[in-house]
Amino acid sequence: MEILTVAIIVIVLVVLGVFGIGLLLKLGKVALSILVHMLAGWILLFIWNILPFFKIPINILSVLVAGFGGIIGVGVLILAKALGFY
Repeated sequence: MEILTVAIIVIVLVVLGVFGIGLLLKLGKVALSILVHMLAGWILLFIWNILPFFKIPINILSVLVAGFGGIIGVGVLILAKALGFY
């Protein structure tokens, strides 16, 4: 009876471990995707600031908007700056 209990506990722990590792990999993929988009947004803002037009300050808010929004986010920042909202 004791061996059966230990075997069941081991099986449950293995199943929970596999599920936990799968969940961590999915969360890591999302976190990595957000980080890559933020880096791309920062690069787009940097390139925009090299051009001889008006400058968009590179701070955490503008990087987050550009990162989550991508090219559309940078476009929104440019439009907001051109209209005087930012």
